[in-house]
Amino acid sequence: MIVVTTPTGQIGRSIVDRLLEEGSAVRVIVRDAAHLDERVREQADVVEGSHADPAVLDRALADTEALFWLVPPNPAAPSAEKHYLEFAQAGASAIRRRGVGHVVAVTSAGHGWPKPAGLLSAAFAMDAELRASGAAYRAVSLPFYMENLAGQADAIARTGTLSLTFAADRPLAMIATRDIAAHAAGLLIDRSWTGQQDVPVFSPDRLSPIEIARVIGEELGHAVAYRRIAMEDFAAMLRGRGASEQAVRDTVEMFASQNEGIYDADWAEAATAPTDFRTWCREVLVPDVERALSRAV
Repeated sequence: MIVVTTPTGQIGRSIVDRLLEEGSAVRVIVRDAAHLDERVREQADVVEGSHADPAVLDRALADTEALFWLVPPNPAAPSAEKHYLEFAQAGASAIRRRGVGHVVAVTSAGHGWPKPAGLLSAAFAMDAELRASGAAYRAVSLPFYMENLAGQADAIARTGTLSLTFAADRPLAMIATRDIAAHAAGLLIDRSWTGQQDVPVFSPDRLSPIEIARVIGEELGHAVAYRRIAMEDFAAMLRGRGASEQAVRDTVEMFASQNEGIYDADWAEAATAPTDFRTWCREVLVPDVERALSRAV
């Protein structure tokens, strides 16, 4: 039995689909089974609840050979680290109790970074807890998600501008979520691996934000400019949206560490994922921007 957390998210949903296609026995942990695809409800075991709940984990991890672990985001949490550790401590204890042999988790690249990195430091704290469970462990260690750019589809359509906090000419390591799912699913299916290891996976690109904007423009057929947002302005924007000071700090530290090179060491050794940015842009971002443009007409 393979247990999958967050099965309604982009990554978890794709992993479940891949496992079912391979004929694996799958169990999912989900807060509300009504949010699952009908096929998943029919073909997978379903345990309702949160995977921060020890009782839920005890039910879900019975007779489990492998576990896929991803902590769902919670912007309202008191701090990112407390949020991640609430899940990880419950998870590690349940893994030990139930004798789960293999655990695959989604985490951040950049282990060993010497500065506070906000949300990324929280992911590293999660890894430490899950490693302590004693299970064979693979931390699928990831850079900036391409899907983060999809939230700018309306702005790109409206203003022709891509806006980020990163230096315009510094390459930004990226990954498409479909490649995260494919890599994690492969580890869950072929469990010949042992020990504990960080597994960085990056896209084949080395594009700076200016170059990212250029590719978007080429795929759209009109120029897209890059605008760097000052970190102070970004923090003020988060506060204006009601974010707590801790949430602002966690996010600002994450973006600052990304801009300062937290991914660079892993980038030199990372496995190369198949999806390049131009392909992802053409298949995912451009349709979103075109839909935004059609709504504006």
